[in-house]
Amino acid sequence: MSYYEIQGGRPLHGALAIHGAKNSVLPILAACLLAPGQSVIHNCPDLSDVSATLDILRLLGCRVDREESTVVVDASALGRNDIPEHLMREMRSSVIFLGALLARLGRAELSYPGGCELGPRPIDLHLSALRALGAEILEEQGTLCCRCGQEGLNGREICLSIPSVGATENAMLAACGCPGLTAIVGAAQEPEIVDLQNFLRCLGAEVRGAGTPAITIRGGAPLHPAEYRVMGDRIAAATYLCSTAAAGGEVELTGAPPDTLTAVLTCLEEAGCTLHTGPDRIVLSSCGPLRGISPVRTAPYPGFPTDAQAILMAALAGGEGATLFVENIFDSRYRHVDELRRMGADIQVAGRAAMVSGVGKLHGAAVRSPDLRGGAALVVAALGAEGITRVSQLRHIRRGYQSLDKNLRALGAGIRELP
Repeated sequence: MSYYEIQGGRPLHGALAIHGAKNSVLPILAACLLAPGQSVIHNCPDLSDVSATLDILRLLGCRVDREESTVVVDASALGRNDIPEHLMREMRSSVIFLGALLARLGRAELSYPGGCELGPRPIDLHLSALRALGAEILEEQGTLCCRCGQEGLNGREICLSIPSVGATENAMLAACGCPGLTAIVGAAQEPEIVDLQNFLRCLGAEVRGAGTPAITIRGGAPLHPAEYRVMGDRIAAATYLCSTAAAGGEVELTGAPPDTLTAVLTCLEEAGCTLHTGPDRIVLSSCGPLRGISPVRTAPYPGFPTDAQAILMAALAGGEGATLFVENIFDSRYRHVDELRRMGADIQVAGRAAMVSGVGKLHGAAVRSPDLRGGAALVVAALGAEGITRVSQLRHIRRGYQSLDKNLRALGAGIRELP
Protein backbone atom coordinates (compact mmCIF):
# COMPACT_ATOMS: atom_id res chain seq x y z
CA MET A 1 0.00 0.00 0.00
CA SER A 2 1.57 3.30 -1.11
CA TYR A 3 1.96 6.34 1.13
CA TYR A 4 3.26 9.90 1.07
CA GLU A 5 6.53 10.55 2.86
CA ILE A 6 6.65 14.23 3.75
CA GLN A 7 9.62 16.12 5.16
CA GLY A 8 8.09 19.12 6.89
CA GLY A 9 9.46 22.59 7.42
CA ARG A 10 10.15 23.56 3.80
CA PRO A 11 8.51 26.84 2.73
CA LEU A 12 6.55 26.75 -0.53
CA HIS A 13 7.26 29.09 -3.43
CA GLY A 14 6.06 29.34 -7.00
CA ALA A 15 2.94 29.33 -9.16
CA LEU A 16 0.32 26.65 -9.74
CA ALA A 17 -2.69 26.32 -12.05
CA ILE A 18 -5.67 24.74 -10.28
CA HIS A 19 -7.31 21.73 -11.94
CA GLY A 20 -11.00 21.47 -12.81
CA ALA A 21 -13.53 21.23 -10.00
CA LYS A 22 -14.42 17.73 -8.84
CA ASN A 23 -17.80 18.93 -7.59
CA SER A 24 -18.59 20.51 -10.98
CA VAL A 25 -17.33 17.92 -13.40
CA LEU A 26 -19.29 14.97 -11.97
CA PRO A 27 -22.78 16.47 -12.51
CA ILE A 28 -21.64 17.96 -15.84
CA LEU A 29 -20.55 14.53 -17.06
CA ALA A 30 -23.90 13.10 -15.96
CA ALA A 31 -25.63 15.94 -17.82
CA CYS A 32 -23.98 14.76 -21.05
CA LEU A 33 -26.60 11.98 -21.03
CA LEU A 34 -29.33 14.56 -21.70
CA ALA A 35 -28.22 15.25 -25.27
CA PRO A 36 -27.68 12.58 -27.95
CA GLY A 37 -24.39 13.27 -29.70
CA GLN A 38 -20.85 14.19 -28.77
CA SER A 39 -20.14 16.63 -25.95
CA VAL A 40 -16.61 17.86 -25.26
CA ILE A 41 -15.60 18.70 -21.69
CA HIS A 42 -12.35 20.60 -21.09
CA ASN A 43 -10.41 21.02 -17.82
CA CYS A 44 -11.62 17.61 -16.66
CA PRO A 45 -9.37 16.56 -13.73
CA ASP A 46 -7.72 13.15 -13.51
CA LEU A 47 -9.37 11.89 -10.32
CA SER A 48 -10.54 8.45 -9.26
CA ASP A 49 -14.10 9.80 -8.90
CA VAL A 50 -13.96 11.05 -12.48
CA SER A 51 -12.65 7.67 -13.67
CA ALA A 52 -15.56 5.96 -11.91
CA THR A 53 -18.00 8.38 -13.58
CA LEU A 54 -16.52 7.65 -17.00
CA ASP A 55 -16.86 3.92 -16.31
CA ILE A 56 -20.54 4.44 -15.55
CA LEU A 57 -21.04 6.39 -18.79
CA ARG A 58 -19.39 3.60 -20.79
CA LEU A 59 -21.50 0.95 -19.11
CA LEU A 60 -24.66 2.90 -19.99
CA GLY A 61 -23.68 2.75 -23.66
CA CYS A 62 -21.80 6.02 -24.16
CA ARG A 63 -18.56 6.24 -26.07
CA VAL A 64 -15.99 8.00 -23.90
CA ASP A 65 -12.55 9.19 -25.00
CA ARG A 66 -10.00 11.10 -22.98
CA GLU A 67 -6.91 13.04 -24.05
CA GLU A 68 -5.18 14.73 -21.13
CA SER A 69 -7.73 17.11 -19.55
CA THR A 70 -10.30 16.87 -22.36
CA VAL A 71 -13.06 14.24 -22.27
CA VAL A 72 -15.39 13.49 -25.17
CA VAL A 73 -18.72 11.83 -24.33
CA ASP A 74 -20.94 10.54 -27.14
CA ALA A 75 -24.34 9.72 -25.64
CA SER A 76 -25.98 8.79 -28.97
CA ALA A 77 -26.16 5.09 -28.13
CA LEU A 78 -27.33 5.42 -24.53
CA GLY A 79 -29.25 2.21 -23.93
CA ARG A 80 -28.97 0.98 -20.36
CA ASN A 81 -30.73 2.65 -17.46
CA ASP A 82 -29.25 0.58 -14.63
CA ILE A 83 -25.95 1.01 -12.79
CA PRO A 84 -24.54 -2.01 -10.91
CA GLU A 85 -23.79 -1.87 -7.23
CA HIS A 86 -20.00 -2.10 -7.52
CA LEU A 87 -19.86 1.16 -9.52
CA MET A 88 -22.40 2.96 -7.35
CA ARG A 89 -20.43 2.13 -4.22
CA GLU A 90 -17.28 3.82 -5.50
CA MET A 91 -18.62 7.33 -4.88
CA ARG A 92 -21.64 9.05 -3.38
CA SER A 93 -21.94 11.48 -6.29
CA SER A 94 -23.06 8.61 -8.53
CA VAL A 95 -26.64 9.29 -7.39
CA ILE A 96 -26.58 12.27 -9.79
CA PHE A 97 -27.25 9.82 -12.63
CA LEU A 98 -30.76 9.32 -11.28
CA GLY A 99 -32.07 12.65 -12.57
CA ALA A 100 -30.20 12.48 -15.88
CA LEU A 101 -31.40 8.96 -16.74
CA LEU A 102 -34.96 9.79 -15.76
CA ALA A 103 -34.94 12.84 -18.02
CA ARG A 104 -33.46 11.03 -21.03
CA LEU A 105 -34.94 7.51 -20.79
CA GLY A 106 -37.81 7.89 -18.34
CA ARG A 107 -36.41 5.14 -16.13
CA ALA A 108 -33.43 4.48 -13.87
CA GLU A 109 -32.33 1.70 -11.55
CA LEU A 110 -29.54 2.35 -9.06
CA SER A 111 -28.28 1.00 -5.77
CA TYR A 112 -27.57 3.35 -2.89
CA PRO A 113 -24.29 5.24 -3.48
CA GLY A 114 -21.01 4.93 -1.59
CA GLY A 115 -18.29 7.51 -0.91
CA CYS A 116 -16.61 8.90 2.20
CA GLU A 117 -18.18 7.97 5.53
CA LEU A 118 -19.10 11.40 6.87
CA GLY A 119 -22.15 10.36 8.82
CA PRO A 120 -25.76 10.11 7.59
CA ARG A 121 -26.27 11.79 4.22
CA PRO A 122 -29.74 10.59 3.24
CA ILE A 123 -30.84 11.00 -0.35
CA ASP A 124 -34.44 11.59 0.71
CA LEU A 125 -34.31 15.14 -0.68
CA HIS A 126 -33.23 13.79 -4.07
CA LEU A 127 -36.11 11.31 -4.12
CA SER A 128 -38.77 13.75 -2.94
CA ALA A 129 -37.67 16.25 -5.62
CA LEU A 130 -38.02 13.62 -8.35
CA ARG A 131 -41.37 12.48 -6.98
CA ALA A 132 -42.58 16.08 -7.13
CA LEU A 133 -41.89 16.01 -10.87
CA GLY A 134 -44.04 12.90 -11.29
CA ALA A 135 -41.56 10.08 -10.84
CA GLU A 136 -42.52 6.83 -9.14
CA ILE A 137 -39.73 5.43 -6.99
CA LEU A 138 -39.69 1.98 -5.44
CA GLU A 139 -37.08 1.32 -2.78
CA GLU A 140 -36.34 -2.31 -1.93
CA GLN A 141 -33.27 -4.24 -0.77
CA GLY A 142 -30.93 -1.29 -1.34
CA THR A 143 -32.09 -0.65 -4.90
CA LEU A 144 -33.92 2.38 -6.26
CA CYS A 145 -36.26 1.73 -9.19
CA CYS A 146 -37.33 5.06 -10.66
CA ARG A 147 -39.71 5.60 -13.57
CA CYS A 148 -42.17 8.12 -14.93
CA GLY A 149 -45.61 8.01 -13.35
CA GLN A 150 -48.82 7.42 -15.30
CA GLU A 151 -49.06 11.10 -16.23
CA GLY A 152 -45.39 11.32 -17.15
CA LEU A 153 -42.98 13.95 -15.86
CA ASN A 154 -44.15 17.53 -15.63
CA GLY A 155 -42.63 20.76 -14.39
CA ARG A 156 -43.72 21.70 -10.87
CA GLU A 157 -42.50 23.58 -7.82
CA ILE A 158 -39.93 21.75 -5.72
CA CYS A 159 -39.30 23.00 -2.19
CA LEU A 160 -36.03 21.82 -0.59
CA SER A 161 -36.05 21.84 3.22
CA ILE A 162 -32.27 22.35 3.22
CA PRO A 163 -30.07 23.69 0.38
CA SER A 164 -28.67 20.32 -0.66
CA VAL A 165 -26.18 20.59 -3.52
CA GLY A 166 -26.82 17.06 -4.80
CA ALA A 167 -30.62 17.35 -4.60
CA THR A 168 -30.50 20.70 -6.40
CA GLU A 169 -28.39 19.18 -9.19
CA ASN A 170 -30.55 16.08 -9.54
CA ALA A 171 -33.69 18.21 -9.70
CA MET A 172 -32.10 20.45 -12.37
CA LEU A 173 -31.14 17.48 -14.54
CA ALA A 174 -34.52 15.77 -14.22
CA ALA A 175 -36.38 19.02 -14.86
CA CYS A 176 -34.67 19.36 -18.25
CA GLY A 177 -36.78 16.38 -19.36
CA CYS A 178 -40.05 17.68 -17.87
CA PRO A 179 -42.44 19.68 -20.07
CA GLY A 180 -43.44 22.93 -18.45
CA LEU A 181 -41.83 25.13 -15.82
CA THR A 182 -40.02 23.73 -12.78
CA ALA A 183 -39.16 26.04 -9.88
CA ILE A 184 -36.64 24.85 -7.29
CA VAL A 185 -37.17 26.81 -4.07
CA GLY A 186 -34.49 26.68 -1.38
CA ALA A 187 -31.86 25.65 -3.90
CA ALA A 188 -28.16 25.38 -3.05
CA GLN A 189 -26.18 28.44 -4.18
CA GLU A 190 -22.69 26.95 -4.63
CA PRO A 191 -20.56 28.08 -7.61
CA GLU A 192 -20.67 24.50 -8.89
CA ILE A 193 -24.45 24.87 -9.32
CA VAL A 194 -23.80 27.91 -11.51
CA ASP A 195 -21.27 25.88 -13.50
CA LEU A 196 -23.87 23.16 -14.11
CA GLN A 197 -26.42 25.77 -15.18
CA ASN A 198 -23.93 27.23 -17.66
CA PHE A 199 -23.33 23.80 -19.21
CA LEU A 200 -27.06 23.06 -19.41
CA ARG A 201 -27.52 26.35 -21.23
CA CYS A 202 -24.84 25.28 -23.69
CA LEU A 203 -26.93 22.14 -24.31
CA GLY A 204 -29.89 24.38 -25.15
CA ALA A 205 -31.74 24.12 -21.84
CA GLU A 206 -33.60 27.13 -20.47
CA VAL A 207 -32.27 27.45 -16.90
CA ARG A 208 -32.11 30.58 -14.76
CA GLY A 209 -31.37 31.58 -11.18
CA ALA A 210 -28.38 29.38 -10.24
CA GLY A 211 -26.41 31.09 -7.48
CA THR A 212 -29.65 32.18 -5.80
CA PRO A 213 -32.18 30.20 -3.70
CA ALA A 214 -34.63 30.04 -6.62
CA ILE A 215 -33.84 28.22 -9.88
CA THR A 216 -36.28 27.86 -12.77
CA ILE A 217 -36.08 25.35 -15.63
CA ARG A 218 -38.36 25.24 -18.64
CA GLY A 219 -37.93 21.67 -19.78
CA GLY A 220 -39.05 19.25 -22.43
CA ALA A 221 -37.27 20.80 -25.42
CA PRO A 222 -34.75 18.71 -27.43
CA LEU A 223 -31.16 19.30 -26.33
CA HIS A 224 -27.96 19.18 -28.36
CA PRO A 225 -24.37 18.28 -27.45
CA ALA A 226 -21.97 21.06 -26.45
CA GLU A 227 -18.38 21.99 -25.72
CA TYR A 228 -17.61 23.36 -22.26
CA ARG A 229 -14.74 24.18 -19.87
CA VAL A 230 -15.17 23.23 -16.20
CA MET A 231 -14.46 25.86 -13.54
CA GLY A 232 -11.38 25.57 -11.30
CA ASP A 233 -11.59 23.58 -8.07
CA ARG A 234 -12.01 26.03 -5.20
CA ILE A 235 -11.41 23.35 -2.54
CA ALA A 236 -8.16 22.27 -4.19
CA ALA A 237 -7.21 25.95 -4.21
CA ALA A 238 -8.05 26.20 -0.51
CA THR A 239 -5.83 23.17 0.13
CA TYR A 240 -2.78 24.72 -1.55
CA LEU A 241 -3.42 28.01 0.24
CA CYS A 242 -3.59 26.28 3.62
CA SER A 243 -0.48 24.28 2.73
CA THR A 244 1.42 27.53 2.14
CA ALA A 245 -0.03 29.05 5.30
CA ALA A 246 1.21 26.07 7.33
CA ALA A 247 4.64 25.68 5.71
CA GLY A 248 5.35 29.34 5.06
CA GLY A 249 6.40 30.93 1.80
CA GLU A 250 4.56 32.56 -1.10
CA VAL A 251 2.45 30.84 -3.75
CA GLU A 252 0.40 32.16 -6.67
CA LEU A 253 -2.66 30.21 -7.79
CA THR A 254 -4.48 30.67 -11.08
CA GLY A 255 -7.70 29.11 -12.31
CA ALA A 256 -9.78 29.54 -9.14
CA PRO A 257 -11.79 32.80 -8.92
CA PRO A 258 -11.18 34.47 -5.51
CA ASP A 259 -14.85 35.39 -5.13
CA THR A 260 -15.69 31.68 -4.74
CA LEU A 261 -13.31 31.47 -1.74
CA THR A 262 -14.18 34.60 0.22
CA ALA A 263 -14.92 32.77 3.49
CA VAL A 264 -11.62 30.83 3.37
CA LEU A 265 -9.53 33.85 2.36
CA THR A 266 -10.99 35.90 5.22
CA CYS A 267 -9.92 33.24 7.73
CA LEU A 268 -6.39 32.97 6.34
CA GLU A 269 -5.97 36.74 6.39
CA GLU A 270 -7.16 36.88 10.00
CA ALA A 271 -4.65 34.12 10.85
CA GLY A 272 -1.80 36.37 9.67
CA CYS A 273 -1.36 35.58 5.97
CA THR A 274 -1.00 38.29 3.34
CA LEU A 275 -3.27 37.99 0.32
CA HIS A 276 -3.45 39.64 -3.09
CA THR A 277 -6.17 38.73 -5.56
CA GLY A 278 -7.13 39.37 -9.17
CA PRO A 279 -10.00 38.17 -11.36
CA ASP A 280 -8.52 34.65 -11.71
CA ARG A 281 -5.52 34.85 -9.37
CA ILE A 282 -4.71 34.45 -5.68
CA VAL A 283 -1.31 35.15 -4.11
CA LEU A 284 -0.75 34.12 -0.49
CA SER A 285 2.35 34.71 1.59
CA SER A 286 2.99 33.41 5.11
CA CYS A 287 6.07 34.31 7.12
CA GLY A 288 5.27 33.53 10.74
CA PRO A 289 3.20 31.34 13.04
CA LEU A 290 -0.50 31.41 12.27
CA ARG A 291 -2.74 33.07 14.86
CA GLY A 292 -5.96 31.78 16.34
CA ILE A 293 -9.03 33.29 14.66
CA SER A 294 -12.72 33.96 15.25
CA PRO A 295 -14.99 30.88 15.42
CA VAL A 296 -15.22 28.99 12.11
CA ARG A 297 -18.73 27.73 11.49
CA THR A 298 -19.38 25.65 8.39
CA ALA A 299 -22.48 26.62 6.44
CA PRO A 300 -23.97 26.35 2.96
CA TYR A 301 -22.45 28.71 0.41
CA PRO A 302 -21.58 31.57 0.75
CA GLY A 303 -20.65 30.43 4.27
CA PHE A 304 -17.45 28.62 5.20
CA PRO A 305 -17.33 25.34 3.18
CA THR A 306 -17.43 22.10 5.12
CA ASP A 307 -14.92 20.68 2.61
CA ALA A 308 -12.31 23.19 3.83
CA GLN A 309 -12.91 22.70 7.56
CA ALA A 310 -10.33 19.94 8.16
CA ILE A 311 -7.81 21.64 5.89
CA LEU A 312 -7.89 24.96 7.74
CA MET A 313 -7.92 23.18 11.10
CA ALA A 314 -4.72 21.34 10.19
CA ALA A 315 -2.95 24.60 9.35
CA LEU A 316 -4.06 26.33 12.57
CA ALA A 317 -3.18 23.33 14.76
CA GLY A 318 0.51 24.06 14.18
CA GLY A 319 0.14 27.78 14.86
CA GLU A 320 -0.46 29.78 18.02
CA GLY A 321 -3.67 30.71 19.83
CA ALA A 322 -7.06 29.04 19.93
CA THR A 323 -9.79 28.63 17.34
CA LEU A 324 -13.26 27.15 17.75
CA PHE A 325 -14.66 25.13 14.84
CA VAL A 326 -18.37 24.26 14.59
CA GLU A 327 -19.36 21.70 11.94
CA ASN A 328 -22.96 22.35 10.90
CA ILE A 329 -23.18 20.22 7.73
CA PHE A 330 -22.06 16.65 8.51
CA ASP A 331 -22.18 14.62 11.72
CA SER A 332 -18.86 12.79 11.32
CA ARG A 333 -16.44 15.29 9.90
CA TYR A 334 -13.88 15.26 12.73
CA ARG A 335 -12.37 11.87 11.87
CA HIS A 336 -9.09 13.59 11.05
CA VAL A 337 -8.74 14.88 14.62
CA ASP A 338 -7.32 11.66 16.08
CA GLU A 339 -4.72 11.55 13.31
CA LEU A 340 -3.73 15.18 13.92
CA ARG A 341 -3.33 14.35 17.60
CA ARG A 342 -0.73 11.76 16.60
CA MET A 343 1.24 14.71 15.26
CA GLY A 344 0.95 16.57 18.57
CA ALA A 345 -2.17 18.64 17.88
CA ASP A 346 -4.22 19.86 20.84
CA ILE A 347 -7.85 19.51 19.72
CA GLN A 348 -10.83 18.91 21.99
CA VAL A 349 -14.08 17.73 20.41
CA ALA A 350 -17.54 18.02 21.93
CA GLY A 351 -20.37 17.13 19.58
CA ARG A 352 -20.26 19.46 16.60
CA ALA A 353 -17.64 21.72 18.19
CA ALA A 354 -13.85 21.35 18.14
CA MET A 355 -11.50 23.65 20.06
CA VAL A 356 -8.07 23.88 18.43
CA SER A 357 -5.24 25.19 20.62
CA GLY A 358 -2.15 25.90 18.55
CA VAL A 359 0.96 24.09 19.81
CA GLY A 360 3.49 26.16 17.86
CA LYS A 361 4.79 23.25 15.82
CA LEU A 362 3.46 19.78 15.03
CA HIS A 363 5.79 16.78 14.67
CA GLY A 364 5.99 14.01 12.11
CA ALA A 365 4.13 10.73 12.63
CA ALA A 366 2.60 7.81 10.76
CA VAL A 367 -1.03 8.73 10.00
CA ARG A 368 -3.88 7.43 7.84
CA SER A 369 -6.30 9.37 5.65
CA PRO A 370 -9.79 8.89 7.12
CA ASP A 371 -11.56 10.42 4.11
CA LEU A 372 -10.91 12.75 1.18
CA ARG A 373 -10.59 16.12 2.93
CA GLY A 374 -9.23 14.59 6.12
CA GLY A 375 -6.40 13.07 4.07
CA ALA A 376 -5.63 16.44 2.48
CA ALA A 377 -5.61 17.97 5.98
CA LEU A 378 -2.92 15.53 7.10
CA VAL A 379 -0.77 16.56 4.14
CA VAL A 380 -1.23 20.23 5.10
CA ALA A 381 -0.26 19.48 8.71
CA ALA A 382 2.78 17.47 7.60
CA LEU A 383 4.11 20.29 5.42
CA GLY A 384 4.33 22.58 8.44
CA ALA A 385 5.49 19.95 10.93
CA GLU A 386 8.98 19.08 12.15
CA GLY A 387 10.40 15.77 10.93
CA ILE A 388 8.95 13.15 8.62
CA THR A 389 5.26 12.25 8.29
CA ARG A 390 3.93 9.21 6.46
CA VAL A 391 0.37 9.55 5.17
CA SER A 392 -1.28 6.31 4.03
CA GLN A 393 -4.71 5.42 2.56
CA LEU A 394 -4.02 7.61 -0.46
CA ARG A 395 -7.08 6.27 -2.30
CA HIS A 396 -9.17 8.84 -0.44
CA ILE A 397 -6.95 11.72 -1.51
CA ARG A 398 -6.96 10.59 -5.15
CA ARG A 399 -10.74 10.99 -5.24
CA GLY A 400 -10.40 14.77 -5.24
CA TYR A 401 -6.80 15.81 -6.00
CA GLN A 402 -4.89 15.46 -9.24
CA SER A 403 -1.12 14.98 -8.78
CA LEU A 404 -1.13 16.44 -5.26
CA ASP A 405 2.41 15.27 -4.51
CA LYS A 406 3.77 16.38 -7.90
CA ASN A 407 2.23 19.84 -7.56
CA LEU A 408 3.58 20.31 -4.04
CA ARG A 409 7.06 19.18 -5.13
CA ALA A 410 6.95 21.82 -7.87
CA LEU A 411 6.40 24.38 -5.10
CA GLY A 412 9.39 23.09 -3.14
CA ALA A 413 7.75 20.65 -0.72
CA GLY A 414 9.64 17.57 0.45
CA ILE A 415 7.00 15.01 -0.53
CA ARG A 416 7.21 11.75 -2.44
CA GLU A 417 5.01 8.71 -2.92
CA LEU A 418 6.50 5.41 -1.86
CA PRO A 419 5.14 1.88 -2.44
